[in-house]
Amino acid sequence: MSAPLSIGLVAGEASGDTLGAALIDAIRAREPTAQFHGVAGPKMRAAGCDAWADSEELAIMGLAEIVRHLPRLLRLRRRLLRQFVDVRPDVFVGIDAPEFNLGLQAKLKHAGLATVQYVSPQVWAWRQGRVQSIARSCDRVLCLLPFETEFYRAHNVDAIFVGHPLADQIPMDPDREAARAALGLDVNSTVVALLPGSRLGEITRLGPDFLGAAKWLTEHRAGLQFVAPMASPAARELFASQVAGASLPRRLPLRLPLRLPLRLLEGQSQQVLAAADVVLVASGTATLETLLSKRPMVVAYRLSPTTAFLLRRFGLVKVAHFAQPNLLLGRRAVPEFLQEEVTPEALGSAVLSLLDDPAGRAALTADFARVHLQLRRGGAALAADAVLEVAARQRAAAAVAP
Repeated sequence: MSAPLSIGLVAGEASGDTLGAALIDAIRAREPTAQFHGVAGPKMRAAGCDAWADSEELAIMGLAEIVRHLPRLLRLRRRLLRQFVDVRPDVFVGIDAPEFNLGLQAKLKHAGLATVQYVSPQVWAWRQGRVQSIARSCDRVLCLLPFETEFYRAHNVDAIFVGHPLADQIPMDPDREAARAALGLDVNSTVVALLPGSRLGEITRLGPDFLGAAKWLTEHRAGLQFVAPMASPAARELFASQVAGASLPRRLPLRLPLRLPLRLLEGQSQQVLAAADVVLVASGTATLETLLSKRPMVVAYRLSPTTAFLLRRFGLVKVAHFAQPNLLLGRRAVPEFLQEEVTPEALGSAVLSLLDDPAGRAALTADFARVHLQLRRGGAALAADAVLEVAARQRAAAAVAP
């Protein structure tokens, strides 16, 4: 009898934890005795992954931010390298967190292990030279977005479009009334969802402007209800401190207290998105979740000044848009604001424009539905099959090795 399948996993932050849990469930449906170990969040641990470290340890965004945390990350990567080489899983799967995972994968591949990267880094968008290191580090890349495989094919990298598991989880027609009833919101109110990010760094940089935008909106439109679903207790605590005025930057002369009609929630993002009329959201996975919920959105993105300077100085960004909905639709379909463009008035004005444009919202809903169907491919199942194929090749090669 052969040994149980062994799979190493390193997932970065909340979105990677969600993908990892779905992957574990899909693999277990095919290989019930499979064993999983590595870096995991609460969902992956609940699915049965033996966690050697927590996903939140990798929740870092931007070049400057990574440099600041580099000693700790290098220590963690060295420890994980030793553990994976000792365990020798049949396949290692890095889930998102490319800045951390690609270096680890290169060393694991050098040690004779099979490696898969689940979620392509945005190598097609910026720092395209990384594709060479991806080719050396990964036996296969699993892509969530359809246009990514074309880029890899041009560079002779084995890449498969598996779709996005969120497209399978979120219904094609989210029930607004049911979501509002579940959240205790007036079915006739105008609801604006605020999603300033899942990482604490994102909330630090964007939270005050999101609150400023909410304040601006209350001064220009009566009867608005704001709801903010926070990704973690720490995220909720930080955003609550901003609401209280404890950590607002001096550049925003907001009058305190803000007295906003705002409800802070922990989790429940999909219900909040289903209940919303318009969403103000940080760039990232949440924009895709908003698209799949068929809700119009305004997208904001702000890195540290150092990271932004480096990206601009060396011309590292290669795309016209950064928001996922705009990338997927190939045009500026939703308003997006980058770096110094992010101001309360700019964000608030864009939200108000969407609220006042029912025809535009209807057109976005139709566009988002088409993208949803394109991404709905049984993503976790396809990813599981792709991972198991690599693992089977690895076992077969090991069986004939001298």
